[in-house]
Amino acid sequence: MANQNLKPRDNPITVGEAAPDFTLTDQNRKEWRLSDHVKRGDVVLCFYPLDFSPVCSAEMKCVTDEFEKWSGKGATVVGISCDSFFAHDAWAKSLSLKQTLLADMHRQVCKAYGFYWPDLNVASRGTVVIGRDPSGTGKVKRVQTREIKTALTVDDLLAALS
Repeated sequence: MANQNLKPRDNPITVGEAAPDFTLTDQNRKEWRLSDHVKRGDVVLCFYPLDFSPVCSAEMKCVTDEFEKWSGKGATVVGISCDSFFAHDAWAKSLSLKQTLLADMHRQVCKAYGFYWPDLNVASRGTVVIGRDPSGTGKVKRVQTREIKTALTVDDLLAALS
């Protein structure tokens, strides 16, 4: 993957910043590139620590349960963790998840967005809404950081979508 250009940061990305472009492999072993999806509408990146963990399972199931609301606003929602695409595939099937899950196995994307938990060497929990700026590139519209045991707030994020 062409993510070597990403620069790690110590704190989460902020509203108004350019969204670092990246390419990751999804649970179907296909490449997924942020810039391709930003052209179509808002993109919601849901960073989470681990597949098959209780809070992450509840959180991603919540995204699936509200999937029509996300897509009704023209948004693409993806989950990102450091698990492999094999684990993502098994987890998505076990929970009947509708959203794409991206494997950040080298931790480059979670570090570039400031959602890295070094104690466990995994992504931390947070969500970034990315829209397209006038030049056609991704721009951060909303950032939601959360404690590890706290799932995302869907209504807050839906309100940030165009």
